[in-house]
Amino acid sequence: MVTFNVAYTSAINKAGATPTLTQAQVWEGLKMKVRRAQDFVSAITECQVLSEETLPTGDLQVTREVRFVSTAGLGGGAIKEVCVHYEPCRIVFNQEDGSTVTNIISKRPDGELLMSYVFEWRHPDVPEGSEKAAQLEEAHWKMAKTAVESSIDTIRRFVNEGKIQ
Repeated sequence: MVTFNVAYTSAINKAGATPTLTQAQVWEGLKMKVRRAQDFVSAITECQVLSEETLPTGDLQVTREVRFVSTAGLGGGAIKEVCVHYEPCRIVFNQEDGSTVTNIISKRPDGELLMSYVFEWRHPDVPEGSEKAAQLEEAHWKMAKTAVESSIDTIRRFVNEGKIQ
């Protein structure tokens, strides 16, 4: 079995990017991403919300099923995720095989907003040190960068289109 722990961080408001996004707008975007993942991450082709509930802590929990493109290293199959919202800065996506994805909005000391995605991808059928493991690791690093950057771009586009205020 092989497990890949991968993280990628990007500035949300890079030089020249307009409009400047607020933390509230980015949070709204991440909440939308839970329900419409395919609009944010090109590696996801389909997203269906199965249920939602408010936990005793007051946090929202959404259970969904997503389908990845086969080139994402996940076989193109459907994956069930339980997504817990920790407003206003973090959503944790727990998968049935123990893999997790965490989307984080944070700030630098100067107030600059950052977005980080942290992945723990578990592959129980892939031997550590194998060629398949090397291919998957490379694919996961590429997907991490793409997921963060495309999510920021989509949130900004939705603000421009008036879908996020």
